[in-house]
Amino acid sequence: MRKDVMPTIRAAQVMPWLFALVLATFVGGVAHATDASVRNCHVGAYRLTDGGVVDVGPSEGSHLRWRREDGTTGSLTSHADGTWTSTLGWTDRSDGIEVTFSDCAKGSIEFAGMHGQRIAFDVTNTRFQGAGVTLAGRLVLPKGNARVPIVVLIHGSEHESARDFYSLQRMFPAAGIGVFVYDKRGTGASCGTYTQNYLVLADDAIAAVGEAKRLAGPRAGRIGYQGGSQGGWVAPLAAKISPVDFVIVGFGLAVSPLDEDREAIAYDMQRQGYGADVMAKAMQVADASAAILLSDFRSGYDKLDALKKQYGKEPWFKHVHGDVTWALLAWPAEELKQKGPELFAGVPLQYDPMPVLRNLDTPQLWILGGEDADAPSAETIKRLRGLQQSGRPITLAVYPHAEHGMYEFETKPDGTRVDTRNPGGYFAMMRDFILSGKLQGKYGNAVLHDAVTKTSGHAND
Repeated sequence: MRKDVMPTIRAAQVMPWLFALVLATFVGGVAHATDASVRNCHVGAYRLTDGGVVDVGPSEGSHLRWRREDGTTGSLTSHADGTWTSTLGWTDRSDGIEVTFSDCAKGSIEFAGMHGQRIAFDVTNTRFQGAGVTLAGRLVLPKGNARVPIVVLIHGSEHESARDFYSLQRMFPAAGIGVFVYDKRGTGASCGTYTQNYLVLADDAIAAVGEAKRLAGPRAGRIGYQGGSQGGWVAPLAAKISPVDFVIVGFGLAVSPLDEDREAIAYDMQRQGYGADVMAKAMQVADASAAILLSDFRSGYDKLDALKKQYGKEPWFKHVHGDVTWALLAWPAEELKQKGPELFAGVPLQYDPMPVLRNLDTPQLWILGGEDADAPSAETIKRLRGLQQSGRPITLAVYPHAEHGMYEFETKPDGTRVDTRNPGGYFAMMRDFILSGKLQGKYGNAVLHDAVTKTSGHAND
């Protein structure tokens, strides 16, 4: 299982558009949290004695995962004496945190020496009509009658139920923000066939906004979208078709899906320290991969095979990963021809998000990772800065040392990454933008590029 964004646990990661689908089809799918962990009565948001919140959600196997607003997180393992112990982020190292829960009816927690009580929300489960299908959704509001902003959570490319796994459906309401969360078509309890068609998904998102407004009634204040990864293509499109008050994009892209794979391969080579000569060879591989995808998996294999024979024994070749090219290099052509067309049905490979972004008047907050290997951010940052200069209402925040999913990480001796936490200020940044439409001070080590002042600066917790 991979994790991607604060709305999700590792099980429900919004992985880049093709990587998730290839992984699911060819290696049997990402690991799912067990039914027991999804239904665990300890799942919830708890107010601690220090005034902060800890969210407890489902995770891999029988584990639970805790998250705090400051970005820290850990995996909880239960023991026979009723205690739970925590490991740091997604490492296997203890972080020294111990947790105990009361019986389910009392709804209390002892977390790292602090007492906490489960926070009650006003929750309404619903079924509503998307673009020709019935979708399962949930409105979660802070208790009371006050008018509150509402954020609609838009999926990435994951197949898991957002209603089961998105932790922001509790973390935002604990901060005074309403949430509408729904299962993407073909996932969870929603009907229909899973698709990567951004226009269809945008229509579903628009329907979700309508249902959120209907259910919230007079409590509905500002309303907008939060989407990560693939949601970064869908949310602006939905906002252009049917206006909302704000859009938040996490680790999304302002380039096409094909360009994402190409940029990821370039990042692979840069990270390994290779120069222009190797980069040119790697781009040949990227071009051959794109040709297969654009042919709907009907042709192009001879060229890719020739490149594998020509370069396969050179040191750089083993580092070519990209977002999907790794799968085309690894899997037999006949298997790709058979499964590929179904696997990538609806993916708009050459979708250009820039016409939408150039003409979108909705205030947007884009939060990107400077070390995102799956969806490299350099070109997207360049394009967003250009849009800012042309007057588009975009606020841009870059966490220099965060990867896809907005996670800080450690690098193992073999070069693989292990994620440890979200950057400090990440949750607070989204919270403030939803509540007020602007950022208000310091958000960890984020480099901020403001839409109004067009200046950049560093902020620290």
